[in-house]
Amino acid sequence: QLQLVESGGGLVQPGGSLRLSCVASGFTLETYTIGWFRQAPGKEREGVSCISNSGASANYIGSVKGRFTISRDNAKNTVYLEMNNLKPDDTGVYYCAVPCRVAAPWIDEYDLWGRGTQVTVSS
Repeated sequence: QLQLVESGGGLVQPGGSLRLSCVASGFTLETYTIGWFRQAPGKEREGVSCISNSGASANYIGSVKGRFTISRDNAKNTVYLEMNNLKPDDTGVYYCAVPCRVAAPWIDEYDLWGRGTQVTVSS
């Protein structure tokens, strides 16, 4: 069974940090580009970042560039999203998903995603 499982979300104050993890099972993650998208209440889902198969290339949407860092460990079938200087607008459920386009991480053409992990940024 192909599966992605996210973890690491939580409640954090503005300016704080979180590190999300996503573990893939049932397939070899290295086969795919993988990214993160998020969905805030009442809003459409928004692609946030995408990383290449090898991890050599990554890209971000403008609102998170310089604050978020995506990385992957193919030996562990795991992808990460390090989020720093979090803002209330970053609140939402965060999902990892495959595949994605490194050149255009906002494009939504995912075939598989997990159940998500909630990130809440509030004082």
